[in-house]
Amino acid sequence: MPMRHDTSHRPETGLAGLGLRRELIDELLAAPARQIDFLELAPENWMEIGGSSRRRFQALAERYPLVCHGLSLSLGGPAPLDEDFLLRLKAFLDEYRIELYTEHLSYCSDDGHLYDLLPIPFTAEAVTYVAQRIRRAQEILERPLAVENASFYVQAPISELSEGEFIRAVLDEADCQLHLDVNNVYVNSVNFGYDASAFLVALPAERVNYIHVAGHYQQSADLIIDTHGADVIDPVWALLGEAYAHCGVQPTLLERDFNIPPLPQLLLEIGQLRTIQQNCKQVNPCHG
Repeated sequence: MPMRHDTSHRPETGLAGLGLRRELIDELLAAPARQIDFLELAPENWMEIGGSSRRRFQALAERYPLVCHGLSLSLGGPAPLDEDFLLRLKAFLDEYRIELYTEHLSYCSDDGHLYDLLPIPFTAEAVTYVAQRIRRAQEILERPLAVENASFYVQAPISELSEGEFIRAVLDEADCQLHLDVNNVYVNSVNFGYDASAFLVALPAERVNYIHVAGHYQQSADLIIDTHGADVIDPVWALLGEAYAHCGVQPTLLERDFNIPPLPQLLLEIGQLRTIQQNCKQVNPCHG
């Protein structure tokens, strides 16, 4: 069955979103319209809820467009692709008219979940393996899938390709989209000593359809932990501007997973994000 391309209920180009966290639900339901343009959620946390939690979620879904960023598909994992999960996920996406679904270009399971996102070996064999799984997921979901460049701390022991070469090869063979995580580019550039700007502009701009920006923890001069638990730092904001110059002002999420401040503080960062988007549109109107 062919994939659908209905974009009637997905963020428009250049909008600013926030991750759905239970601590923020009351504030999100009470917030004035258009302070936040869309919400991102991990479908595993919301697919089969019931009772009052489901009613509150439905109220949010009526108010905000939704995007899904998965946690457990394990695209590079050795275990068979979980097609039962994908069918349940498709029903959830259909129910809430969610068109944009993304996953990590990594793996998190073998014979059970490993509770971490682990790097895939950068090999030609892995490119073919992962691309086949992405294509099958897209067939089941009847939607394009975007894969996110992952942060990691130890490279897989066997690597024939660079990280950038591996990402580009997977995108081409799977014919899928790229969910560009700007903070992950910055984190890996520090941890592995490469130029973040050069890495960024080598990615295929035409495949980028969604962006993340986040804070992190600087453990030492050459080690950053991708925590999503702090404010975005200036070099990452600058790299976001470079990303917009490269691939256009795409829907962008401010990612915050813990140490979550009150909504007004998060809205200050959303304001910074919107300013960067607007500045890029003024400089590159054709990218807007």
